[in-house]
Amino acid sequence: MALFKRRGKTAADSETPAPDGTGSDASAPDATDETTAAADATAADEPAAGSAGSARRGPWDLADADERPGRVDLGALRIPGIQGMQLRMELDRTSKAVIAANVSLGQSTLQLQVFAAPRTAGIWDDIRPQISASITAQGGEVKEMPGPWGTELLALLPVKDASGKTGRVPARFLGVDGPRWFLRGILRGAALVDQNQRAIMERYFSEVVVVRGSEPRPPSELLTLTMPGQATRPVPTPGQPAAVDDILTRGPEISEVR
Repeated sequence: MALFKRRGKTAADSETPAPDGTGSDASAPDATDETTAAADATAADEPAAGSAGSARRGPWDLADADERPGRVDLGALRIPGIQGMQLRMELDRTSKAVIAANVSLGQSTLQLQVFAAPRTAGIWDDIRPQISASITAQGGEVKEMPGPWGTELLALLPVKDASGKTGRVPARFLGVDGPRWFLRGILRGAALVDQNQRAIMERYFSEVVVVRGSEPRPPSELLTLTMPGQATRPVPTPGQPAAVDDILTRGPEISEVR
């Protein structure tokens, strides 16, 4: 599967289910039930424009964000620091550069990645069909649904556990086009079936701040993420954004509990 162009592959982690809904989890709830519940809950929302910093909510561009204390600086992202949350930074297998931030709250997990986008147009409308086609080709299911940030994807992602048993895990793909950037969130876990968990994770996503920077970047290039408190490290293979293959596998992770 290919979300954008092919990037260096990442190593799969067999101990913990992937936060983006693609890792193995033999004890995962029934996928069909979760997807139906999530679809009903999402459809009840009044669709809003899939753009940053709307009157309703973020995510925010740095220029529009308030100076709220407690945000964790991850380079191209600044995320809320909440007591009890677990932050896992996903690393590229070869270069060890950070490629994604995975935030766990309770039984829900949100993967965050941010990409460069053209100055004049967003890229979410172009990316969604690619994701849908790729997931379907791998034996999964996906459909578009209205959501708080406009159109989103509700998917059943094909997975295989350590024993080789195959299954499908539900996930929500959220997309927000900002000024010269695109933020993608992949939500899984209890937030797909529990209204309170859903509200918590959507509120969290809405408080994310993107730090695009002024340097020119090709559209769809992964913006540089860093470990908390560390200097910037280059993203592997400049100009080559994350692949959908990497939705189904993930790299090594470094965890931080707050």
